[in-house]
Amino acid sequence: MTRKKLFAGIALSAMMLAGTVIGGYAEEADQSAVAEEVAAEETAETEAAAAEESTDSDSNEMVRSFLTGKLVPESIGRARPIAVMLNNISDALPQSGISNAEIVYEAPVEGAITRLLGIFEDYQDVERIGSVRSCREYYVYFAREFEATYLHYGEAVYATGLLNMSDTIRLSGMGDYDLQYDGEGDVVYYRSDDFVSPHNVFTNYEMIQAGLEYKGYSTEYSDEYLESGHYQFASDDEVVTLDAGEDALVVKPGYAYNYPEFVYDSETGKYTRYQLGDVQIDYYTQKALTYDNIIFQYCSWVKWDDNGYLDIDVYSGGSGKYITRGKAIDITWSKDDADSSDRYADGNFGVTHYYDSDGNEITLNQGKTWVCIILDTEADAITIEGTSAE
Repeated sequence: MTRKKLFAGIALSAMMLAGTVIGGYAEEADQSAVAEEVAAEETAETEAAAAEESTDSDSNEMVRSFLTGKLVPESIGRARPIAVMLNNISDALPQSGISNAEIVYEAPVEGAITRLLGIFEDYQDVERIGSVRSCREYYVYFAREFEATYLHYGEAVYATGLLNMSDTIRLSGMGDYDLQYDGEGDVVYYRSDDFVSPHNVFTNYEMIQAGLEYKGYSTEYSDEYLESGHYQFASDDEVVTLDAGEDALVVKPGYAYNYPEFVYDSETGKYTRYQLGDVQIDYYTQKALTYDNIIFQYCSWVKWDDNGYLDIDVYSGGSGKYITRGKAIDITWSKDDADSSDRYADGNFGVTHYYDSDGNEITLNQGKTWVCIILDTEADAITIEGTSAE
């Protein structure tokens, strides 16, 4: 039995209780309801995982996920993930399938809006993913450091150098600006009729697999990545509490357009994502997006041109915050072999490491992670609050 079928009854009940949806957001989203919903989802996930492990143990070995640190079937945890460029303006909300992304990167683009990059390993049962939008250069670095196949529908001209590199693995929806393009767009993407163009480009598991086959891409991690992975995660019986950190019950990255915030729930140990004045949900599940870890990553930047396109340096290193379990600490970040003099240097695509004030690489709690890329000149706009509004 698929996970989609296991959760179908739970999702239906949640939708019936959620009430009317306005503009893709639940009309009522009080924190107690969110907590109950998350708790029910956690119970269902635990039961489903146990059932899956018991039925599949002979045919599908369990391995440790590089994205969440949790035990997952080998067919999921050892397959190369996908990194999908997701729309995040009001006309495109709510996103479809975003709740299945184990990691989400959020970064500003021109016009003060943000776009998201969802990194997925467990998406086989997702009905659709999107809407998918065009590439900005810095998202290529995020996708490549996880060895993910990058999905985008169009691109800014400044990204074509990276996209045309022979070792950038991607599925493009169109070929602008002299992009090397083989016409895989019709194989991988389609337009729906329930969102207006250009916010209606979507994909799904079957189409993505067809695109990978069409392009002849490997679906496996490299041996080097299998040896090192990415994040350091807590063990199964460990919880990272950041006891010396500052209280962080409501955290806001300070983006001007969507005014996002993450609100901590001590009962679930997770942060619920809000933006545009209400809880952020998944289109199909109608459930709130919740995360175990939040990272604020401050980056230096310049403008590419007078049109506002941003050249954000996501490889030379900087500072930031790590937030989990109601606490926040200062961190620094760097890549082992970064070369700030050459944006195409191999080391710039390596894993980003995060360190505490003592120089120790941080350990994340098992679960989902949201990374906010914040312009270093706007770091003062973030807020970390020790109390939450009731």
